[in-house]
Amino acid sequence: MFDLDKWQEIFSTIRQNKLRTFLTAFSVAWGIIMLVILLGSGYGLENGVRKEFEGDAVNYLSINPGMTSVAHKGTKPGTPIRFTNDDRDLLARMPGVTASSARTRIFGNGIISYKNEYGAFDIFCCHPEYAQVESLVMTQGRYLNHSDIENTRKVVALGRIVAEALFKNGEDPLGKYIKVNDVLFKVVGVFDDPGGDRDMSRIYIPISTAQKAFNRGNSINNVCVVMDGATVEQSRQAEEAIKQNLSQRHHFDPNDTRALFVFNTINEYQRFMSLFAGIRTFIWIIGIGTIIAGIVGVSNIMMIVVKERTKEIGIRKSLGATPASIVGLILQESVLITAFAGYSGLVIGVVLLELVGNNMPNVDYFANPEIKLDVALSATLLLIVSGVVAGFVPARRAASVKPVEALRDE
Repeated sequence: MFDLDKWQEIFSTIRQNKLRTFLTAFSVAWGIIMLVILLGSGYGLENGVRKEFEGDAVNYLSINPGMTSVAHKGTKPGTPIRFTNDDRDLLARMPGVTASSARTRIFGNGIISYKNEYGAFDIFCCHPEYAQVESLVMTQGRYLNHSDIENTRKVVALGRIVAEALFKNGEDPLGKYIKVNDVLFKVVGVFDDPGGDRDMSRIYIPISTAQKAFNRGNSINNVCVVMDGATVEQSRQAEEAIKQNLSQRHHFDPNDTRALFVFNTINEYQRFMSLFAGIRTFIWIIGIGTIIAGIVGVSNIMMIVVKERTKEIGIRKSLGATPASIVGLILQESVLITAFAGYSGLVIGVVLLELVGNNMPNVDYFANPEIKLDVALSATLLLIVSGVVAGFVPARRAASVKPVEALRDE
């Protein structure tokens, strides 16, 4: 492999056929560029979807009441389903549920004020476990706890945007009292939410306090149940169990699609990931197909090279060159062309992805197009194998040349 004479001979052959070599190398490089860009774009879509899911956990089910559409056991069509605290307690005891939280929103103006600062923000009333659903990150103080629920404390956790709007000039919000629809609440924490500005324009208060302070009784808007480690199949089974349990409590048909709405993030997330796995497989098929076209081109060129050098090969063999040395010479040239062209295509593809990633505006469901290290290594290995495959048939033909026949060749 490190015989200097062989390399000099290979480079001499390439210089004598520059255009032919360039066009052959270009076909290989183009195949790798297309593979890298397609795979990078696929990862960009996947990263975008993962980013959209960052604002919420991907291991919970959200159960929302609806309105019956069919009669069942005395319940007429058009009857609204209304959840209470007992529904949350029932679902919290289900097998596989590791955490649960009711959620209620205080609709209306949602005016929140501190001294002379005012703002209209979303008011969410929930249990402490809801922090797992929203993937909250506390930057100051703490979130709600069970003692707040049990003692109906008037405490509140503020989103960062809310805190910045109410507390100017770097004033520390912890321990201060703000008005939530004219009811005083003590600030116990400030949080960030990877879901973005919308989710950080919220405040969270204990649901037990909200039910008393805002005359909500024991009603709730929806229930979220967290199922750590649950598979898609287990989450679907939990969906059916939820429908059965709640249909018995509220007297509706469990098959009534409008009585209950269950959003299964476990199933949705896995569905998206399976989709992108399929897209990546499809991209690999297209990319490899393009590379194969380039390999065929390299193989054809090497066949022409063998044909043009038939007399030379015959002289080599008559002087004692072994078939292995002839095969090695052809394979070296084939591997050199494919490896150099492929690596160049790999570099160009990565550079193009970087340019796109750095200059692309923020869009939903697409972020950070990239090529991963294992993919780059796989592509490099593919190039080496491709070079060997492309040169193998011509090399065998060259090795089988008989010196007497080769010397007669014109």
